Amino acid sequence: MTAPSPLFDFDDAGGVLAADVDGILRSAALGGAQIRAVAAAVDEGLLGRLTDMHPRSVVFVGTDARARSAAELVVAMFGGQAGVPLVSAPATPPWVGALDVVVVSGNDAGDPELARSIDAGLRRSAEVVVDAPDEGPVRAVSAGRAMSLPPRVRVQTRYVLARHVAVFCAVLGVLQRAVRITGVPPLAEVADTADEEAARNHPSNEVFHNPAKSLAVRMQSRRVVFAGDSAVTTVLARHASESLLQEAGVVAGAAALSDVLVARDRLTNVVTASGENYDPFFHDEELDGPAPIAPARVFVVSTDPDRSAAQRRTAALPDVELMSVIGEFESSTVPTVLEQVAVLTVRTEMAAAYLGLAGGR
Repeated sequence: MTAPSPLFDFDDAGGVLAADVDGILRSAALGGAQIRAVAAAVDEGLLGRLTDMHPRSVVFVGTDARARSAAELVVAMFGGQAGVPLVSAPATPPWVGALDVVVVSGNDAGDPELARSIDAGLRRSAEVVVDAPDEGPVRAVSAGRAMSLPPRVRVQTRYVLARHVAVFCAVLGVLQRAVRITGVPPLAEVADTADEEAARNHPSNEVFHNPAKSLAVRMQSRRVVFAGDSAVTTVLARHASESLLQEAGVVAGAAALSDVLVARDRLTNVVTASGENYDPFFHDEELDGPAPIAPARVFVVSTDPDRSAAQRRTAALPDVELMSVIGEFESSTVPTVLEQVAVLTVRTEMAAAYLGLAGGR
């Protein structure tokens, strides 16, 4: 991370790339590549054993933060319409058996909990899919028995949410006859959508034509709160908060929109140590004490196809930004929720990367 500077020029492409010595922008832009790699693995028949299977349930086991977020996202997106129960769990539940499909996800092949969850599913005769690096204890416990989809595109761990979501969706796609989920686009199309978003966010594009840079600029010099207006977007809001912390060292809140609305007055009330309302023109630190912290700006994440309805839900918040892809593109077709999730994930991760390069300011 660079030293904090309020003078960081987001439109200086050369300066941005020079500051990115760790390649975080490249990693953040590879969400589409990760999704495409999963689609290629499915086309190669790595999940062939699941074809024509009618499971009792599909269990998504996330053994780390990104995998758990992906599991919660997929259950929130599709759990209400699936023909079988979709379950998110931190470890393989004791009730799984030969009629269940267990997808175990993680990023540390040496994690004992990851290996235990794989072994538990196999010992109970469940069909197990492993979404983790194929090495160490993971390889030892799953070799020849589990279906393995190891990562083919190497990125830093904080950028793997897209891969986990893609693996979970790939499993549901192979089980389509049983789960009967409608409106899920092919993973290759989702990958193209994510790549298009990454291209818009390239350092050579100026702030006004770059959604990630624009988002980063609106976060500068503000306390940031992310709010989700649904179960899906609340998970995305939490992921955005975690991205800001990991990539920019910025502490941001995350909650459901209903909870943020309850806290509205406390978020917007700016007073000095003396209890007086803050006016930067008349403020005297010797008399009034130190200047208060910056007011909060709420970023509401939404996948609602009706943008006007989403805006009405946020009208009570005085300083609010709606994070939605609806209406941004020339096509009149509303993107599917999965495509919107892919776009918003790439956008928030790249915005956090830009903010990190600016020193978190």
